[in-house]
Amino acid sequence: MPLFTIGFVSTPPSRSEVGRAGEAAALTHYRRAGYRVVVRNWTCPLGEIDLVVAKGSVMVFCEVKSRRGVGLGGPYEAVNWKKRRKLRVLAEAFLAASGQEPSGIRFDVASVTADARGKPFVFVFEDAF
Repeated sequence: MPLFTIGFVSTPPSRSEVGRAGEAAALTHYRRAGYRVVVRNWTCPLGEIDLVVAKGSVMVFCEVKSRRGVGLGGPYEAVNWKKRRKLRVLAEAFLAASGQEPSGIRFDVASVTADARGKPFVFVFEDAF
């Protein structure tokens, strides 16, 4: 499944389209690996968590970064210390709001790029921070 299609459209996909397609590709990656979806695009006044998935009793909070290419570096490079701190705070807020108490949590970064034909390449940095 292409991350985005290249056809007769004269304009490239928007950043939000690339982001949504990247999240879908990352979710497919997790599902194929046996994870179940807990929630997608969870929001609260503090911000948004892209994906929350679980396998067994471990809950994974995943930040998805997508780009059309690697000219600006790998997408994962955009997850700096500030974003990592924010994701930790958001995970605490999610757990408090949902009442869930997993035996373990993990923070992943899904780095998604597309080749010239729009086919996604997903690399998940497990336990990234």
